[in-house]
Amino acid sequence: MTSKVIVITGVSRGLGRAMAEGFVRLGHRVLGCGRSVDAMHELNNLHGPDSRFEVINVTNDEAVLDWAKRCLNFAGSPDLLINNAALVNRNAPLWKVTASEFSMIVDVNINGVVNVIRHFVPAMLAKRSGVIINFSSGWGRSTSAEVAPYCATKWAIEGLTKALAQELPHGMAAIPLNPGIINTDMLRTTFGSQARDYPGAEKWAKTAVPWVLGIGPKDNGVSLTVGESH
Repeated sequence: MTSKVIVITGVSRGLGRAMAEGFVRLGHRVLGCGRSVDAMHELNNLHGPDSRFEVINVTNDEAVLDWAKRCLNFAGSPDLLINNAALVNRNAPLWKVTASEFSMIVDVNINGVVNVIRHFVPAMLAKRSGVIINFSSGWGRSTSAEVAPYCATKWAIEGLTKALAQELPHGMAAIPLNPGIINTDMLRTTFGSQARDYPGAEKWAKTAVPWVLGIGPKDNGVSLTVGESH
């Protein structure tokens, strides 16, 4: 398999970290970001020098711009751009969610995704190649009580990604991707002890990473779920 350049946000832990490590094991170059200094240091020690991990807050557009410039200079245009970074609100009825918490969820889950697209996709357009995967959720296609802010952002990701797909030239793709239900810190926030009933991120990544590598232009604009046929 030809080595790909893969950009992933939110690699400090959970699905992002499991994917980053899975892609590296398969021989791909990963350029990742997260907000944990310790995690980025550890990933660089484990997977450098062909891959690179930096502390970046995706809600800061100027910081994302600078990070994108460094990534493009280091490895060129990404073959695969994965917007994974996200937050979930603490379980609560919508009227009990504070303005600051709601804004934070929207800022990471929507604005952060657009910031990354804004600064990486032009290089992909110049080559007329590459796949953009924006992580959605089962809660981007259905709803549950007490996670209304998260549902709102993931429904937004579905619409945003499908509209983006219509703007791309032939040979590229934008996909809203539901990863499935995985036992991560985020799931434990909402599911509590029931999260133990689901596979962990590392187990998930063993099948998800090869599956994700099979996504291509034929899937442009299609809402996909990891493990289903595409």
